[in-house]
Amino acid sequence: MELNADFSERVIVHSDALEWQASPMKGVDRRMLDRIGGEVARATTIVRYAQDSHFSAHTHTGGEEFIVLDGVFQDEHGDYPAGTYVRNPPTTKHTPGSKPGCTIFVKLWQFDMDDRNQFRKNMAEELGAKVDGVASAILHKDERETVSFHHMDAGSILDITAAGGIEVLMISGSMTTKGDMLRKGSWLRIPENQSLTAVAGEDGAQVWIKTGHLPFAQPPAV
Repeated sequence: MELNADFSERVIVHSDALEWQASPMKGVDRRMLDRIGGEVARATTIVRYAQDSHFSAHTHTGGEEFIVLDGVFQDEHGDYPAGTYVRNPPTTKHTPGSKPGCTIFVKLWQFDMDDRNQFRKNMAEELGAKVDGVASAILHKDERETVSFHHMDAGSILDITAAGGIEVLMISGSMTTKGDMLRKGSWLRIPENQSLTAVAGEDGAQVWIKTGHLPFAQPPAV
């Protein structure tokens, strides 16, 4: 399966307009944003866990990173409330689920296969002081990519230039870029060697951003 697999194109998906699709596990549904592959795929997805649902135990052969958007994600390592950013690199394993239910934004098979840096962070707690109405945090940085979180006041401006592409998830609020209005749940992918200039809406915005990673996009090594 290929979905939004041309990384030279600018893509916007308003995930709240997509129908939920059932996954192979009962009670776990998803909205696919981009994908290369079948059930094993390089994938970017919104995943919803119903109450008392879970996935079977598995190893992250190609790595997994996710943000908890609402509810509480759980595994044998602990509870992950909304606002948590998690990186589970290749070779890590767990049995994920949620007793109260939750929604996560998850990216699979997008790691350096030698990466072993596993961690979890409360994104809001990582924010620095505001500069011109924008508070920012670097959540992760390596030779391949930079992952950041930004809290924008109403009317503030975010300018980002990155040679290796830009990916944006709107966590809350809204912002406008190149005439397109992004709202909660909107996902934007900008090709290599282009920039992002965005203005926050009247309720401000909370935004997750990854840069530099698109040159490394490829199918899962299976």
